[in-house]
Amino acid sequence: MPYVNIQVTREGVTQEQKSQLIKGATDLLVDVLGKTPSTTFVVIDEVEMENWGIGGLPVEEFRAQVSLKGR
Repeated sequence: MPYVNIQVTREGVTQEQKSQLIKGATDLLVDVLGKTPSTTFVVIDEVEMENWGIGGLPVEEFRAQVSLKGR
């Protein structure tokens, strides 16, 4: 009974995108491990931006630094 937890920042992920993530994760477990789709659980958690960090920085600061370096 696989359980997959997908966490994304809350930035307008659409219901269609969530459906695609659920199907894709389920299909991957079926294809790779032979799991049964009806007993495969996928949960998507949307995390507020202020609760997400990358490289020791809040995600918005990190993105701003990466954006500046790319110029």
